[in-house]
Amino acid sequence: MFYPESSIAGIFMNRADKYQYEKCIRFRKDGRIKEMSWNEMKKRITNLGLGLISLGVKKGDMIALFSENRWEWLIADLAILSTGASNATIYSTSSSEEATYIINDSGAKIVFVSGTDHLDRLLESKANIKGIKKIITFENLDRTEKNILSFEDVIALGEKSKTRKTFNERLCEIESDDLATLMYTSGTTGIPKGVMLSHGNLVANVHQCHASHPVISHSHETLSFLPWTHALGRVVGIYLMYHAGILINIGESFSSVLSDLQDAEPNIIISVPRLFEKMYSGIFSKAQKGPQVRQKLFSWAKEVAERSADYVVMKKQMPFGLKTQYNLADKLVYSNIRLSLGLDRLIFAVNGGGPLSVEITRFFNAVGVRVHEGFGLTETSPVISVNTFDDFAFGSVGKVVADTEIKLAEDGEILIKGPQVMKGYYNKLDETSSAFTEDGYLKTGDKGRIDDMGFLYITGRKKDIIITSSAKAVSPQLIENSLVNDTFIEQAILIGEGRKFLSALIVPNFIELSTWAKSEGISFDSNDELVLKPQVIKNFSDRITAIMKPYSHAEQIRKFTLLPSEFSIDSGELTPTLKLKRKLIYERYSDVIEGMYSDDSQ
Repeated sequence: MFYPESSIAGIFMNRADKYQYEKCIRFRKDGRIKEMSWNEMKKRITNLGLGLISLGVKKGDMIALFSENRWEWLIADLAILSTGASNATIYSTSSSEEATYIINDSGAKIVFVSGTDHLDRLLESKANIKGIKKIITFENLDRTEKNILSFEDVIALGEKSKTRKTFNERLCEIESDDLATLMYTSGTTGIPKGVMLSHGNLVANVHQCHASHPVISHSHETLSFLPWTHALGRVVGIYLMYHAGILINIGESFSSVLSDLQDAEPNIIISVPRLFEKMYSGIFSKAQKGPQVRQKLFSWAKEVAERSADYVVMKKQMPFGLKTQYNLADKLVYSNIRLSLGLDRLIFAVNGGGPLSVEITRFFNAVGVRVHEGFGLTETSPVISVNTFDDFAFGSVGKVVADTEIKLAEDGEILIKGPQVMKGYYNKLDETSSAFTEDGYLKTGDKGRIDDMGFLYITGRKKDIIITSSAKAVSPQLIENSLVNDTFIEQAILIGEGRKFLSALIVPNFIELSTWAKSEGISFDSNDELVLKPQVIKNFSDRITAIMKPYSHAEQIRKFTLLPSEFSIDSGELTPTLKLKRKLIYERYSDVIEGMYSDDSQ
């Protein structure tokens, strides 16, 4: 039968009927590569949905998902949506308290968890969790409690169901305005809010994304490695691929993405800036450690890439001399870069979730790794704008996608209206009201500008803008992006709110730094010792001074401190989508920060 495509579940079922025994997903289990066909996926989704209905799940009920990316998550997601229920997603890295908050706030009646680790985290707060009737574990844990079932048990329950037509009836009754999911904001500041996204929001954004890149087709493969609790990873990385009938390779984790890319050799990837930054740093690090001849060859190829970038993205004819050099550089250098990264078959990549420096974007596009930067929010399902093959401008986040209106407030804040904009924040009427203008535009919280061609440029996040004591407004992301372009700098966070000058906390790339220190005869026993060495501090001082040359006097970094360990998700200093938790970092390193401002002579 043909299902209404007013929901992602309906879209998936129709594609499953079309592609049947072809491969839908590929994943690694117990060290071996496994594959699942569209038919097998549909069968499991249907039986799990029927199992949930047998457990009493009704249209409008809420079910939570607390797990890392794994194939069972995809089955559970679509099974929940197919029954007319909604789901609330919880980052796999969330603590017991964070998971409890989302479960209680969403009113979930059932929770899917991955295995022992997530189950234990849930049970830690059992006394504080309200309304949960069943916990379903993706792994078979042999638990004896009546309210804990395994994924396979619920599928078996569905297989025995005598009301199989109920599944199709539920799926066909879904309306565009029905709530599909609650996606909780990652909480860089304050308490996470449940963003209400309807089936219509999700379907609209999938169509908008496909229209922006019509090159996407059934013959392609993708590698999915962003968390599916994140709107970009889920809607663009998964739902768009369902719509196009694309084979999805499931990456093991973000930490293994470089090896996963080499295994999968995908045609399309959806990513955040950290991947491209690490690739860029790795490419330059490898080149600098090679023989002198190879270093010179790479430097020449990089210079050719810089001169060629605009011609490549604008599809303009290069001058004969440049074209000759470019073809030679591609044969000797660029092709090897693509091959070594597992990007030899790549058609394009999308960067979202944060800004990527123009230098990195130009480099990758010039060497044949087409990176299209976009912009969006969880509240917009998430895509608002994106660069495309036909409309591209370096430094911009592209033009708005179809059926989307954009304007700027008096203070430069970007305002959006379109079918992908959320219904509101769950159980938070005041916050929902304040998120919109009187004429119905969503306030994005980002400041920007729009050029004469319609390209959108992000100039800063309103809440992150630093106002110095002399009333100078500084956007920290732009400077931080410049810093992390350096191969010796892994992470950086700018400080200066209400201060006389800007300072920074710098996390070195310890692989590069250790190699350099040994070559300079600097002895050390730990990172803590290494970052205090005067020669190391001078090295970074010289690098930062050079990096800051293009910036104004007010934007100069006057002092910095080298930290001995990375900001991480585990430490709580990064969100699950690798964004800096500024408030937490400022508090955690308050003594270090105050130390940089103890001398008022600057």
